[in-house]
Amino acid sequence: MSEAVKPTVGLADAAAARAARRARLLERARGLRKAYLQVFGIPDYEGYLAHMAEKHPGESVMSQREFFACAIDRKYSRKGPRCC
Repeated sequence: MSEAVKPTVGLADAAAARAARRARLLERARGLRKAYLQVFGIPDYEGYLAHMAEKHPGESVMSQREFFACAIDRKYSRKGPRCC
């Protein structure tokens, strides 16, 4: 007896649906992380990079270490560079 041929189109659709769900979940997790950082006052280096690329293209950016050192200094000394 011959075996039935299984359609592979359904598998590709299922894989695409899983990938889309995973992408939505990751995007939502990024949004929740950003909100969490803002609520607790934790500096967001990725947000800083996005801001610099959008508002100040061509200017040099701080390294991650410099960014966090500046954020700590600004938080505890109430001075430091401000942007916008």
